[in-house]
Amino acid sequence: AKRAFHNRNDILERAVGRSIQRPIEDRFLMTREELENKMAVLLGGRAAEWLVFAHLSTGAADDLAKVTDIARAMVTRYGMSRRLGHMALEREPNSFLGNEAMLGLKPQHDYAESTATAIDEEVQELVQSAFQRSLALLEARRELLERSAHRLLQQETLDGEALRELSVATVSAPA
Repeated sequence: AKRAFHNRNDILERAVGRSIQRPIEDRFLMTREELENKMAVLLGGRAAEWLVFAHLSTGAADDLAKVTDIARAMVTRYGMSRRLGHMALEREPNSFLGNEAMLGLKPQHDYAESTATAIDEEVQELVQSAFQRSLALLEARRELLERSAHRLLQQETLDGEALRELSVATVSAPA
């Protein structure tokens, strides 16, 4: 079954944009394609910034961290690595004390430096591929990007229905 999302886009103070994806239903299983799509969506703002302004800012820092975490998990925990195969290379730390991140515990692993290098390279490839995918999509739909940005400046928030209406209007508009 395809996952349905409620989408919302805001222009925040100081013209910082954000996109929120909320799953309608909670799911614990995601396919490789769904994870790649999620990364591409998270990198959409950064790709738009590059496409429109030809520079990058610190605005996407949180999205970059999320994308990197997803890509690393794909390679090290979910066995979705094309090069390293179907292996769980890292495990979550075992803790009886609660939140491992707050305790400063890192994922446990037992592999060689050459494998660590291969992991880093594959994570970088996954993130770069997601960025290029976002960029290509935005380039192909540049008019929709521009219309959406103008509408956001006027009304500050676009929900999924408003985005669909803009998309239909852009596709049917004369060139």
